Amino acid sequence: MNIRKKILTRCGALLTAVLVLAPTALAAEAEIPYIPQTVPAAQLAPADQRGQEDWQLLLVNPWHTVPEGYEIKLATLSNGLQVDERIYDDLDDMLSDCREAGLNPIVCSAYRTEATQTRLYRNKVARVRASGVPEDRVEAEAARWVAKPGTSEHQTGLALDIVAAGYQILDEEQEDTAEQKWLMENSWKYGFILRYPSEKSDITGIGYEPWHYRYVGKAAAADIYRTGVCLEEYLSQEGPEAELAPAQTIRQAAPASGSMETAPQGAAAI
Repeated sequence: MNIRKKILTRCGALLTAVLVLAPTALAAEAEIPYIPQTVPAAQLAPADQRGQEDWQLLLVNPWHTVPEGYEIKLATLSNGLQVDERIYDDLDDMLSDCREAGLNPIVCSAYRTEATQTRLYRNKVARVRASGVPEDRVEAEAARWVAKPGTSEHQTGLALDIVAAGYQILDEEQEDTAEQKWLMENSWKYGFILRYPSEKSDITGIGYEPWHYRYVGKAAAADIYRTGVCLEEYLSQEGPEAELAPAQTIRQAAPASGSMETAPQGAAAI
């Protein structure tokens, strides 16, 4: 069945569907606050041959940008959120099984276009500049809140932010929810990994995000889960010797201005 016809069929079955998602506009506009942390020199895996040839293993991080001209076919969900159409069925299966376990996961952010990421970043740069931050620190300060265009996994269509319906705050306590415990234990069976583990920040360049899942395919996800490595380490295991990067400032999830960031409201089942 054609993927788009398949999605429309599922969208028509509102009472039996299993994906819980949030509106695109809200998800795209959400800014997750971060606290900068300086980490020691990190071994960063180069984008080896596997990562270049296998779409499932595409490496995107602060040191590896989305390839120029990168294009994918998107599966559009009923509320407007989109994912790479090749991961839709596995995502559906994962969230279906999670819900059958009596849980209620919500996908609150998915694919973002280059234009959307650029707009979000430029808007943040403008607001930071207007706040009086010295010009030589404006872009670095803005990047604490919004990833620079080309460095966000959300631009690949392979990344998702998933939260518990009963706790939609994007902070480290998300890991204590039953939904995240289930996903952390079972997501690999469907080809997904927890992309930014707490103990790998010096390698990924990103602080702990217990809500951010990345599709890498079932075989790679099983290996990554079994060995406890992150994607950068996995890609470097059989590739060229990893490069050493200087100390970097990583993004660490945290509340801003005394408030917590929450997932977009208005989630709806499709």
